[in-house]
Amino acid sequence: MGSCTTTHRKWVRGETIGRGSTSTVSLAYDPSTTFAVKSSALSLSAILQREVRFLSSVSSSHVVSYFGHDVTVENGLSYYNIFIEYAPGGSLADEILRTGGGLEEWRIRYFTRGILMGLAYLHSVGISHGDIKGKNVLIGSDGQANIADLGCARWVDDDHLPSVCGGTPVFMAPEVARGEDQHTEADVWGLGCTVLEMATGMLPWAEEKDVNPITILHKIGYSDDLPRFPTGLSDEGVDFLGKCLRRNKSERFTADELLRHPFISEISLMKINPTWTSPKCILDQDIWNSMEDDEMTRTTETSPPDFSSVRIRELCGGNCNISSNDDDDDDDSDDGSWILVRQNSSISTNVND
Repeated sequence: MGSCTTTHRKWVRGETIGRGSTSTVSLAYDPSTTFAVKSSALSLSAILQREVRFLSSVSSSHVVSYFGHDVTVENGLSYYNIFIEYAPGGSLADEILRTGGGLEEWRIRYFTRGILMGLAYLHSVGISHGDIKGKNVLIGSDGQANIADLGCARWVDDDHLPSVCGGTPVFMAPEVARGEDQHTEADVWGLGCTVLEMATGMLPWAEEKDVNPITILHKIGYSDDLPRFPTGLSDEGVDFLGKCLRRNKSERFTADELLRHPFISEISLMKINPTWTSPKCILDQDIWNSMEDDEMTRTTETSPPDFSSVRIRELCGGNCNISSNDDDDDDDSDDGSWILVRQNSSISTNVND
C-alpha cells in the first residue's frame, strides 16, 4: 500500500481510445509515466464528477485505480478530466469482439472471477455499480478484469439519490427495468448477462426479433422470460447463470456466495502473461525505460512525446493554456495528435497499491 501526492502541472493528451455519449477516454502522458484520462465538457460533467466521488473512495485490485482530476481549457473550451489507470488490454467487450465469437470457457471463468471479486468489494463498502457489462470491464496489464465506469454507481443506503440512475437496457435487472430501487442484486443480474455476452459473443436478448429498447425493457420487467442460455456451456456454467439470472432479486446469490460456486472456485488461477506493466501511481518512475520498443508499439501504437520539444514549444508559445500544433507540418518532432495541457491548481492523489 502506498500514497503519492503531486502538483500535476502539465500532461499531454494522446490518441482517443474510447468514446461515450458525453465523454471520451484518451491516452495521456507526463514526463514520467502514462495513464488514461476521461474527459467531458465541463458543462456536461455531472456524471464524471459523480464518478469521482465513488472512485476516490475505493481501493481494490479489481476496480480501476483513480489518480486525480482537473479542469483544463483546450481550444477555448473547458473540460473536466479524471485520471485513471490505463488498461492496455482494452475492455472485455473489445476482447470478445477480437475473438469473433464467444470466449473459451476457462477464460469466461477467469474473467468472471475477477469481476466478482470487484463486485464483492464494492458491495462490502455499500456501493452498487449499476451498469455491469463487457464495455465497463477493463483488462489490465496482468490480464485481470477490472471494473470501471462508476458513473451509475450509488450508495445503497443513500435515500437522497434517485432510485435508478440509468444503465444499459439489455443488461438491466427486472426490478431496475420497472423503475424500482437499484441495489447490489441488480449487479449480480448484470454479471449473469455479461457471462452470456462472453459465452455467445452477442448481447443478451439478441435472439429477440424486436430489439427496440422499450420492448426489451417491458419484456425484462414484466414477463417471466429469461435471456437464452448458451449451448455448449458446462453444467457448472449453466448452474452459475441460474444463480445470477433469477427474476426475484431476493433469490439471486450474492457476489460472496458466487465466489464459492464451482464455476469460479475450481478454476486454475494461472495468470495470462502480461505484455505491459501499467502504473498504479502517476509518480511511478522508469516505466518507459522498462519496456522493449516492440512492446511499446504493440500496446500503445504511438511513442510518448519528447518532452524536451514540448518544453521548447512551451517557451516559444507564450502563456497560453494549451499548445497544439495540428497545423504545424514543418515540425517533424511533433505529432499533431498531442496536446500539451497545463492545469491551474494542484492535485493531491492517494493511491493504494
